[in-house]
Amino acid sequence: MNNIIQRIRADLENSADDSIKKSFQRFFKEEVKCYGVKTGLVGKIANKYWKEVKTLEKKDIFKFCEELYMSDFTEEAFIVSSWRPKLADKFEPGDLKTFESWIEKFINNWAKCDGFCNHSVGSFIEKFPESLKEVKNWTKSKNGWLKRAAAVSLIIPAKKGEYLADIFEIADDLLQDDDDLVQKGYGWLLKEASRLNQREVFNYVVRNKRIMPRTALRYAIELMPKELRAEAMKRD
Repeated sequence: MNNIIQRIRADLENSADDSIKKSFQRFFKEEVKCYGVKTGLVGKIANKYWKEVKTLEKKDIFKFCEELYMSDFTEEAFIVSSWRPKLADKFEPGDLKTFESWIEKFINNWAKCDGFCNHSVGSFIEKFPESLKEVKNWTKSKNGWLKRAAAVSLIIPAKKGEYLADIFEIADDLLQDDDDLVQKGYGWLLKEASRLNQREVFNYVVRNKRIMPRTALRYAIELMPKELRAEAMKRD
């Protein structure tokens, strides 16, 4: 295992660019640890080493994932995010607890959170719909990344018009959260849900606009026609 990890890190170090490292930081309010490697190149490195690990047992691949996460480098977290959905056919109900613990231990910026949840947790929910009850409980966590995770894990199903009642339930639970990254998370979820359920999302926003933070509201209505956006933004 150590040999593969060392080679991954050597490839990342050799691909690093100081200008990318500096520009990357602009997207985050917290200090972010990164090599400075373009996202597309990180994906190529992830695919290169996936060929070496894909035949291993799932538990061993999970160990690789934890080892990469522990470095705290964002690009190494991106490699985990690339690998994990490829294991979807091996997911088991108990894996959700592992995912939850990884979010609590290793996720410390929105890019790591979204990269992990959009596909890995989203795929997990689609395979085990009963797990959504536990994911919705993340909205009650004291950990802000778990709260954002509850929302962004449903981004892909939301685009397909699925789980609308659950999406509104998650938004209800997070509605007045004071963390702007949580607000942006559930606002983004509502925006994606509006692609196929525009009227329902619009009605939800208008019904709650007196208490919904403007950050979340702006995200939620972003894809709507100009007249609906104006109506939603109107202060009563």
